[in-house]
Amino acid sequence: MIEVENLTFSYQKQKQTLHGLTFSVADGEIFGFLGPNGSGKSTTQKILTGILQGYGGNVRLFGKALGSQQKNFREKIGVLFEFPYLYTNLSALDNLHYFASFYPADSRRDINELLELLEFKKDFLKKPVSFCSKGMRQRVSMARALLNNPQLLFLDEPTSGLDPQGAVLFRGIIEEERKKGTTVFLTTHNMMDADLLCDRVAFIADGEIKAIDTPKKLKEENSNHQVEINYVYQGKHGTAVIEMPELKAGIPFPYDEIISIHSKEPTLEDMFIQYTGRGLT
Repeated sequence: MIEVENLTFSYQKQKQTLHGLTFSVADGEIFGFLGPNGSGKSTTQKILTGILQGYGGNVRLFGKALGSQQKNFREKIGVLFEFPYLYTNLSALDNLHYFASFYPADSRRDINELLELLEFKKDFLKKPVSFCSKGMRQRVSMARALLNNPQLLFLDEPTSGLDPQGAVLFRGIIEEERKKGTTVFLTTHNMMDADLLCDRVAFIADGEIKAIDTPKKLKEENSNHQVEINYVYQGKHGTAVIEMPELKAGIPFPYDEIISIHSKEPTLEDMFIQYTGRGLT
């Protein structure tokens, strides 16, 4: 679906933003592009969606070079930007009816059904978007991205501005899109979203890709193979960290009750810091 080879880009002469990125995204895959602000995530997405030109290297989408894409290229993609691009003096309905007019009638999804799926508050349907909270605007932006039943969906910080319930809702919708066969390119610095959603992730920092693999493999390959056991013995709570092979012979200390056992595998954020030498902020 996406093939990128030696991608470079500069906003200013002699100050390169992207330093030879190479990666691919398979059909139907949720691919996470993870990094802190200023790492090159959004720049890469803008190139892939045709917003930024003047890049170096080779980019292919749908099996064709990006520069040779036909006029219907944008009919096959959906884009959720990090900051909502909406007409704030128009209502949610008016915004979506306007954007829907760009697509063929037979490819459009029902606007009211989309807003209901996204749990948009009905009281705000006909009010200007400027009256909506950031979370409600994000719902309208997601509806806009899904309007045309895209084959390729670009999501930039999709759960930004959402409360925990809204974040769970969005993750469920993204999973449903993947089940339909939609390919998802997810740019984020939210490691929970990446860990729960992505088939593979790429770590990007300072315009360079530092690692690409599945979240599971990245964590397993760097695991210290320890478990943490919380227990009670003679009325007192205790915690012990032991090597996993020790469990084969049983728990090697006295206890009256085991409260919990947790593996000590690193988090995806731990892995990002290990590979890039920096945090996500």
